[in-house]
Amino acid sequence: MPQPPAPPATPFRAGFVVLVGKPNVGKSTLLNAYLGQKVAIVSPRPQTTRTVIRGALTLPTAQVIFLDTPGIHRPVHRLGAVMVEQAGRAVADADVVVWVVDLTTPPDEADRAVAGLLREQAGERPVLLALNKADAVDDAEAAGRPYGDLLRGPGRPLQCAAVVRLSATARSAAGRQALLEAILHCLPESPPYYPDDFLTDQPLRAIAAELVREQAMRCTHDEIPHALTVVVDEFKERSAEMTYIAATVYVERESHKAILLGRDGRMMKQIGRAARREIEALVGTRVYLELWVKVRKNWRQDPQALHWLGFEVER
Repeated sequence: MPQPPAPPATPFRAGFVVLVGKPNVGKSTLLNAYLGQKVAIVSPRPQTTRTVIRGALTLPTAQVIFLDTPGIHRPVHRLGAVMVEQAGRAVADADVVVWVVDLTTPPDEADRAVAGLLREQAGERPVLLALNKADAVDDAEAAGRPYGDLLRGPGRPLQCAAVVRLSATARSAAGRQALLEAILHCLPESPPYYPDDFLTDQPLRAIAAELVREQAMRCTHDEIPHALTVVVDEFKERSAEMTYIAATVYVERESHKAILLGRDGRMMKQIGRAARREIEALVGTRVYLELWVKVRKNWRQDPQALHWLGFEVER
């Protein structure tokens, strides 16, 4: 007896999905939630993400390569300009754009700047509007309407494929799943770009440096979080149970160094303890972490310093 024909195979989809928005709207939190692991640091401070971070979510029928970008803002130094340029290039190279906004605040000048950048760079790419922190407002639909208006004008309307209300931090994944399904619908048919076990293009030492910076940002105040960066000088597996890491925290002023060290080095010890716990969860071993603080004046304005720190900038 002849067998019925097999149903057509579901085509595999793969592509690059850029997460874009103003600073501190939850882009990195959303990336970490989808990947189930921290690959991008988060803090209450704006402009935490400084480079484009790539993370892949591989499913049975699709591979989503997320690009977490620096927040769009009005730059006041060379580093800020580089960050905004990186975000613009990521939008121009993506298959799908996810504009993440914070529903707890109405649109402001920074949101209008994001809409302007999307009009310049998104072209015909589908744009998904992700209304984050929907669980923190009484009427998420009403709070999201002004953002929808930004998509439609002034100027050339954007190709809005979907508007999704969600919470990047809520235990319920309903909103995140709805956004993911909208993303999958927009992805082109393509074989996977990376092996199934690929998670991120960030090397362990780079993530370790960012975890130190995350804790330094959480523990300090005022201007210091934006004026510090971290470089891992040594990353060595001393045994199957122990990883040794030596890192330098660079700041722009001697006064910043004094605050970061704290009285009798207490602040740096607090930062080190918190960072060590995060890094141990990352590498799966105990970690011996040594931290140093050095001053490199005006490094955010110095093209040579930015290039040395790994930022793509013309010198």
